Amino acid sequence: MNEIRTKIEDLLRSTERAGVEFMITYLGESGFYEAPCSAQYHLACEGGLARHSLNVYEAMEQMWSVFKPAVTLESVIITSLLHDVGKVGQFDKPGYVENILKSGKRSDKKPYMINSDLLNIPHEIRSLSIIGNRMNLTEEEYFAILYHNGLYGPLKYEITGKERPLYLLLHFADMWASRVIEASAGEDEE
Repeated sequence: MNEIRTKIEDLLRSTERAGVEFMITYLGESGFYEAPCSAQYHLACEGGLARHSLNVYEAMEQMWSVFKPAVTLESVIITSLLHDVGKVGQFDKPGYVENILKSGKRSDKKPYMINSDLLNIPHEIRSLSIIGNRMNLTEEEYFAILYHNGLYGPLKYEITGKERPLYLLLHFADMWASRVIEASAGEDEE
């Protein structure tokens, strides 16, 4: 986990974006590096959120270097690594909690569940709130994070026909990471 944390922090620092140190501090204090990425699907394990974020960065950076869109590497780094930060939770409440069965054991099938103590706010919006309190985003970065789940998110009807290059890179990299990289043998089990 230390290797993943170091890579994420080094990449974020490389942007030299104002407020990035506040964001890095938040990631360390919020449980980002320990949090699962989902309740039962991709990387529903300790450290899954950080691992997923780095997987999205690696996929997005590769696509960016091939397609060469009018998108900065800084925007690739920021959106890929921070798009799901809202999954960590907010207001001193974790986003996911262990799913403990009546037997007292944690569920193998669905090891985590969404924390019912948090109000039902989509993680995309939580992500933007968390980031916005620490550093500025460009309009394109804001748009990409807000809509990154595309037709799989609560804002699916808002994005149709309004796609932008950064959003498309983030959405596809996120899908590729969760559906291909993390679905391969061993990723979900670690």
